[in-house]
Amino acid sequence: MADQVDEHANLSNTQKIVSSLIAGACAGALAKTTIAPFDRAKINFQVRVDKFSYRRCFKFLKESYRNEGFMSWYRGNSANLVRVIPSAAINFTAHEQWKRILGTDKHEKTPGRRFISGSLAGVTSATITYPLDLARARMAVTNKTVYSNLFSVFLSILKNEGVTALYRGALLSLVGVLPYSGCVFFTYESLKHIRIDYHSHRPINKAERMLFGATAGLVGQTVSYPFDVIRRRLQTAAVIRPNEASLGAIATASKIIREEGITRGLYKGVTMNWLKGPISVGVSFVTFDTLIKYIRRSSLFS
Repeated sequence: MADQVDEHANLSNTQKIVSSLIAGACAGALAKTTIAPFDRAKINFQVRVDKFSYRRCFKFLKESYRNEGFMSWYRGNSANLVRVIPSAAINFTAHEQWKRILGTDKHEKTPGRRFISGSLAGVTSATITYPLDLARARMAVTNKTVYSNLFSVFLSILKNEGVTALYRGALLSLVGVLPYSGCVFFTYESLKHIRIDYHSHRPINKAERMLFGATAGLVGQTVSYPFDVIRRRLQTAAVIRPNEASLGAIATASKIIREEGITRGLYKGVTMNWLKGPISVGVSFVTFDTLIKYIRRSSLFS
């Protein structure tokens, strides 16, 4: 990240890439596992017409526990981790590389470049890992009788819907990740620079990084949330509403607004994201920043 570049300037770019991939993978896995139960509950409300509320959310989790046990809260998390581990690894690594290419890591007064480097990092990661995100969404809204594991999701999609179905909703995902990833990295990096400007004598501690990450997550989630709702509808239409499987992003958005409204439709479940998003992003940044320092100081990179 921005406050680590000079400290590890002696490392080769290959060493920086490898260390970023390792730290990013660990950060993503820990962050997503922390909020997995809330994630599954959120997705189930996103893809249905039912009104969202915390009471209904916890009722869903309670019924899932009663009917399928504790691990039901983590249904789809294995598919999520298969996606998140490479996604987070690529995301953090791509961010560092885009910062290097754009010169953001060498100049403090580059707010526009911070946003662009964050957006490009998100697009790079999302493009590569999108099929895994789609599979995870399918598993989250179905039970074991439909998809028994990640492999069965891909097998069913390829057999019944074709290869192109693996990227259903992908364009919308890329459109949504631009503001999300841009806002998250921009906010986090900017808050760190502001903190350093006012208290340059003291290193940024983990609590501050958690706070900056949580703030970044809150901003990013709020800006990009409608794209997430529409994307989930597109991803799960084939198993939830077969008659809507042929609808595109614009038609799906129009239907949501017409039948459910903007706040209760396009922002359905956003309060859940305001809870889990900041936690996830905060944990992710703290883990990455901590591990990247440890890894780059280790004997492997000396």
